[in-house]
Amino acid sequence: MAATKGKLVYTIYRALTYSLSPLLYLHLRWRQHRGLEHPLRWPERLGRASLPRPPGPLVWFHAVSLGEGLTAIPVIKECIRRRPDLNILMTTTTTSAFEVIKNRLPNGVIYQFAPLDTPATMDAFLGYWKPNAIVMMESELWPNLIMDASRKGSNIQAINFQLLLAPPSIFHFSGDLKFAVEESDISEGEMRSIESLKVQLAHRQVWMASSIHKGEEEVILAAHNMLMQGHPHLVTIIVPRHPQHGQDIAQELQKKGQGVALRSRGDKLISGTNIYVVDTLGELRHLYRTTPIAVIGGSFLPGFGGHNISEAAAAGCAVLTGPYVGHFSDMILDMQRLNPLSVLQVSGKSELEQALELLFRDDEVLEARRVAAKQAYETLSSGIVARVWNLLDGQLLKHAFS
Repeated sequence: MAATKGKLVYTIYRALTYSLSPLLYLHLRWRQHRGLEHPLRWPERLGRASLPRPPGPLVWFHAVSLGEGLTAIPVIKECIRRRPDLNILMTTTTTSAFEVIKNRLPNGVIYQFAPLDTPATMDAFLGYWKPNAIVMMESELWPNLIMDASRKGSNIQAINFQLLLAPPSIFHFSGDLKFAVEESDISEGEMRSIESLKVQLAHRQVWMASSIHKGEEEVILAAHNMLMQGHPHLVTIIVPRHPQHGQDIAQELQKKGQGVALRSRGDKLISGTNIYVVDTLGELRHLYRTTPIAVIGGSFLPGFGGHNISEAAAAGCAVLTGPYVGHFSDMILDMQRLNPLSVLQVSGKSELEQALELLFRDDEVLEARRVAAKQAYETLSSGIVARVWNLLDGQLLKHAFS
């Protein structure tokens, strides 16, 4: 009965996405004109490949946005190391992910924008690339993708999974890949820029608010203003989730007469400049190494669901986050179970200000939280990529290529 209902739901979904395909195409073109899709490669979102399909077996790794895409890279590298005979196709949805990940993938990996989940688009995409196996680095379920892949030869468990009817025996947990932070390649120019920022910060107290969303700057700037009363030489680094938001913040602060340095302009932290706004992409894990304190955004207003804390912990920052952490709550709890000092989750603006004041005032408390975060991260990340590879190899690849 449940299977019948599930198939009925899928049939309705397929019919709906088929009927809405013209509107989705118009929406895609609207996004392209707004600069929300790649100006040249947007047809890839319709399943139109821009690169040739190489001969031989192919594994498709899919991730929606930057965070999921970055967690896929260590697994892809391990796949290439263990199975150099395989072709790897990587897709993401967002342009921000594309701009960062395209420079971090190993040579030979094919990178395309992900197709829309409509029947015609999925038929075109799967018909062209003919993946032997699909690895989805996300929590979203794509009915047309999974059902079409099943019809083209994937294991029947794909259908059961899509209908949430998979038996418990096929679910395996090998660890949270969000802990799989790796040292990414960095150009000489980028390295010089990071080192220059470290020099500018060398004799100043500093903290960072990273991955903040629109509206959260009010919480961060309130904390900044409070800290300035007792620490007039401090620097607050603000790294918005979207670069345009950073430019908007800098513009508003400059209108109010505050000294602001904007990273994209190459501004220096001169005397009287206490706010450094990062309006660039792909540098966050390196920027964490310039600050002893990291406040992770997306967590101070409902609806955003928090962001990954592992990069800050890996860099040895004291890690703070707000109350709205969504599916990152498990990650935070795992770290806190290992050491309660590893992550400090505050209830809101007032508690954030109190916590920051204590960290600025007490070096021993600050050091204890930095060490706890680093150690908890190292424990939870140890061996995770190898375990994920063993799971993929044993449960997916051996069946796909047998």
